[in-house]
Amino acid sequence: MQTPQVFWKDRPVFVTGATGLLGGWLVQALVDLGAEVTALVRDGSPRSMIARNGLLDRITVVRGSLEDFPLIRRALCEYSADSVFHLAAQPLVGVAKLNPMGTLEANIGGTWNVLEAARQVGTRQIVVASSDKAYGPSEHLPYRETDALRGRFPYDVSKSCADLICGMYATTYHLPVSVVRCANLFGGGDMNFSRLVPDLIRATLRGDSFVIRSDGKFVRDFLYVKDAVSGYLRLAETLAQNPSLAGEAFNLSLEVRVTVLELVQKVLSLMNRQDLQPVVQNAASSEIREQYMDSQKARKLLGWSPRYNLEEGMQETISWYAAFWESETAGNIAQSVDGISMTGARVRN
Repeated sequence: MQTPQVFWKDRPVFVTGATGLLGGWLVQALVDLGAEVTALVRDGSPRSMIARNGLLDRITVVRGSLEDFPLIRRALCEYSADSVFHLAAQPLVGVAKLNPMGTLEANIGGTWNVLEAARQVGTRQIVVASSDKAYGPSEHLPYRETDALRGRFPYDVSKSCADLICGMYATTYHLPVSVVRCANLFGGGDMNFSRLVPDLIRATLRGDSFVIRSDGKFVRDFLYVKDAVSGYLRLAETLAQNPSLAGEAFNLSLEVRVTVLELVQKVLSLMNRQDLQPVVQNAASSEIREQYMDSQKARKLLGWSPRYNLEEGMQETISWYAAFWESETAGNIAQSVDGISMTGARVRN
């Protein structure tokens, strides 16, 4: 198999969801490897990694949405994408509950738009981002790729359906598409502060007690975003060498079970703020109580394994947000100073 540097050098790659957590780190890795990246971007997202790191000047940006099939087909054809990473989705469980129709349109319809466009233009590898939520509730854990997909709540159903559609395209049309089901991703650059990790770190940096919506006993497993990126790249590389992996799904996880409350306490300890005891609301609903995964298939067939344990990944994440908030605070202070005269009166131009 070719080295990653050889495989990705000058390779045309199309990425959806480039302004998200995983998308930002994946685009950075692809650019560093010398790939020719085209990204579908719906919103400006000035705080996203690809904007903050200057990546917008190093990639081709196609403005539009997943629901626009002609646009996606044109982009794949015009930029001759060999590899596609379909990461874009409406990713928030709470938003999905409030707006199921929009979530289903983006997550299911968006997936078949990407796959149909890839089928028509002859894309060589497609890797689709799924989630452990696609499995739905189960009495038999950890999740394995052979388990049935039994989503029950809006977000979970959207991922179950998208996975099944990927399998349909692989089986019926021999499309070279594979699926990644990640555990809960965390890492610097996640601007969705409704998520546990960034919200927890932000609250702690501000000296506030973190509010846990559930009873704190929900069980999850996690994965640092850099390890997720290595898994996605490895799957695309392996799929190019072994087309029989089309239609297959791969779990990526640390395989570490932890309750929400345990994770909160771990982060507080790493930040040396054990004095900030969390507030437990016990108000969450429409969520699965226990979810954790087995990643042996990825270890065996892809040769993938995480390089970061939970503490190492979380420490890097904390450092990222500490630097981020320091820069944000400095910027806000500078703007205030620019707009205030020495006497305290606001300067008018």
